[in-house]
Amino acid sequence: MRSVKKGAHEGQGAKDSSSELQELTEDARVTVRRSGDPDPEGRCVVYWMQRAQRGKDNHAIDLAVKVANALGLPVVVYFAAISDFPHANLRHYVFLQQGLKDIEEDLASRGIAFLMRRAPHESHERLFTDVGAAIVIGDENPMREPERWRQDLASRLKIPFWTVDTDVVVPSRLIGKAQYGAYTIRPRLYRLLPDYMQSYENLTADHEWKRPKGFHSDSLEEDITKCWKNLDRSVAPVEAWTGGAHAANKRLRHFIDSILPEYETSRNRPEMDGSSGLSPYLHFGHIGPLTIALAIEAAVKQEPKLRSARDAFFNELIVWRELAINFVHYTANYDSHECAEPWASKTIAEHARDEREFLYKLEELEGAQTHDPLWNAAQQQMVHHGWMHNVMRMYWAKKILEWTPDVATAAKYAIHLNDKYFLDGRDPNGYAGVAWAIVGKFDRAWNERAIFGKIRYMSGASTGRKFNSKLYIQQMKELSSKESLRSPG
Repeated sequence: MRSVKKGAHEGQGAKDSSSELQELTEDARVTVRRSGDPDPEGRCVVYWMQRAQRGKDNHAIDLAVKVANALGLPVVVYFAAISDFPHANLRHYVFLQQGLKDIEEDLASRGIAFLMRRAPHESHERLFTDVGAAIVIGDENPMREPERWRQDLASRLKIPFWTVDTDVVVPSRLIGKAQYGAYTIRPRLYRLLPDYMQSYENLTADHEWKRPKGFHSDSLEEDITKCWKNLDRSVAPVEAWTGGAHAANKRLRHFIDSILPEYETSRNRPEMDGSSGLSPYLHFGHIGPLTIALAIEAAVKQEPKLRSARDAFFNELIVWRELAINFVHYTANYDSHECAEPWASKTIAEHARDEREFLYKLEELEGAQTHDPLWNAAQQQMVHHGWMHNVMRMYWAKKILEWTPDVATAAKYAIHLNDKYFLDGRDPNGYAGVAWAIVGKFDRAWNERAIFGKIRYMSGASTGRKFNSKLYIQQMKELSSKESLRSPG
C-alpha cells in the first residue's frame, strides 16, 4: 500500500487516502461505528485495545497500521485498565497484567507505541485528546456491557470510530442471524472458512510516535490494581497459569507437539493433560483462534494423519466457540434461564415443583461441600486452578440444576461461580455452556425424567465410568490441599 504523507490532506493526496480508507471499511470484519473523515489536524491513529490483548496476529492492529500509513501518521495502541470490569476480580487482573509486557514488546517490533492508563486515569476521550487522535480503531466484543461501551463512545466521539471482529475465524456478521445449534452454524462456517483461513499481515508502521513532553501513561511494572478500593481480592491468582501472548504461543506449541496426536481420545479424560488448555488465553485475547487454526493446519500438512484430530478440535475451536459468540450477540438474556427455547421452557415449567433429593445453598456449592466426590473435585478444580475440564463443566452445571430449588436459581448460581473463579469465565463460551447444561440450549429434547423434564441428564455413575474418576478426584484433593497451604491465613 502506498503511503500518503502527512500534510497531503488536500487535492489528489486527500482523494487517494479517502478512497483507500473507504476500501478498508468494506472488509467484513470492519464495522463503522462513527463515519466521517479523519481529523486533518490529527497526530496519530489510535487503536483502543480491549478484547484482543496481543501485539501480533491482530486484524485490528493491521487495520490501524494501514490507516496510519495511508494518512502518513504513527500508530498508538491504548489499553485502559478499568477497575470495574463486570465480575472481574484479582485473579483475572493478575492474569491480564502478565500479558501487558508481551504486548509492548511485540508492538515495539512493529514500530508501534503502547500506552496503558489505569483507573482513575483511564478516560478514553482524554487519551484521544492528549495524543491527537485522527481516527479510533477498536475491537469487537459481543458481550452486553462492552457493546454498550462501544455504542456510547461512538455517540460522543467527533472523529471516526471503527471496530474490527478479530477474535473469530469467520467474521460474525457473515452468519447473519441467531443459530439454533452447531448443526445449523457448522455448514455456514465451513463454507466460508477457506476465505478466512489466511495469515495475518503483521504490518509495520511507517511512522514512529514521539511521546510529548510531560505525557502521562502508567507503568506496566506496577500492580495495575493498586489503590482500587472496591476490587474483589478474595479470589487469589493461580500459580499454574501465566498470562500473555508468549505463554499462549508456548502452550499452543505444546498442544500441537504433545497432545494433538492423541486428542480424539485424551480430550475426554479429565485426569489427563489432554485438551488444548488455550481457553484462558482466548478469553483475554492473548491468542486469536485464527493463529491456533493456522498452526494446526500447518501441522496437518507436515503430518496428514493428524487430519481427524484437527477436525475434532476445529469443531470445538471454530464451530462451538463461534456458535457461543453468535448466541451472546443475538440473545439479550444470554446469562439467564430465560434464554431457553420454547420446548425447554415448557418442560421446565412442567417440572418446576419436582422434589429434589438434595438441596444446597450457594456457599455449600462454592465450598465443594456436597455428597458427590466427583462434583466436589470439579468445584475444587474451578476454585483452585481457575479452569475446569470441559467434560466436568457439563456435569458440574447439570448437578447444580438437580440440587437447587428451581432453574432460575440454578442458572444464577452457575453463572456466579463461572464468572468468579474461571480465568476463562465472563465469556460467551461460559454462558453458552451454562445455557446448554441447564436449559438445553443448542440441544434437543431427551427422554423425560424428574426435575430435568426433557433436558439432557448426566449421572455421576455414567460420567465417572468414562475416565479414571478416582484419579481425578485424588488429583483435585491434592490441588486443594496445596493451594490451602499456599493461601495466607
